[in-house]
Amino acid sequence: MSQEMIFEHPLNERIRTFLRLEHLFEKVDYFVPQPAHWSTRAALEGLLDIVAITARADIKTELLKEIDRNLSTLARVRHQPGVDQAALKEVVDGLEQAATSIHEIPGQIGSRARDDDFLKAIAQRSSIPGGACSFDVPLYHHFLTQPIAQRHARMAGWTDELQPVSKAIRLVLSLARTSATPRQLVASEGFFQEALDLQVPAQLIRVGIGLERAVYPEVSGHKNRFSLRFMQVSTAGRPVQSRDDIPFQLTCCVF
Repeated sequence: MSQEMIFEHPLNERIRTFLRLEHLFEKVDYFVPQPAHWSTRAALEGLLDIVAITARADIKTELLKEIDRNLSTLARVRHQPGVDQAALKEVVDGLEQAATSIHEIPGQIGSRARDDDFLKAIAQRSSIPGGACSFDVPLYHHFLTQPIAQRHARMAGWTDELQPVSKAIRLVLSLARTSATPRQLVASEGFFQEALDLQVPAQLIRVGIGLERAVYPEVSGHKNRFSLRFMQVSTAGRPVQSRDDIPFQLTCCVF
């Protein structure tokens, strides 16, 4: 079987926010261990984006609601035939531990980094193109020239309180992604649409395409239905919808 590119599209605002935060946590985790000062800059950019998102939305409440919804769903299937009770208990324990960790975060998520004067100065200048260069924020330049161990320690002071959030988001997204079996389908002349079951609302859809195909999906969707248009990749000009029949895998994640 050929390797696939996976494209995801959220079908509600909660999952949209979780996917963005997951992306940013992965960015921070990737760049923090690297010694180059450009890597530290990239990690701080990711951290500041996390702080901005958590300032606009009550992520703590949204996460707890999602965990509670998942626990309720699992409670309903607990006694169904064929359920692996040991695996179910492991998932339930993980969700309950995640909820406890979120409850233990004092105040609003990201408040430690949000209230830090050093990060505030960087955030203010970062709104200007090139505004966080050495002459704009000399303290930032000084920080970036410190040994990697000192930068790690400072970063840990800002990110440690965010680790329970990162783990909880990854857990609920993992449950959603593995909640359904992929279907092999074909988009006739590059187009596919499907109605969604309103009794079992989908959280997100996942589209898998073989790496050998020079197309990508444009997804339009909401809780009632969604459509896919497979666009041809072009090195010049605007992408256009493929007129070929495109085989792909579709997963409607309902958990």
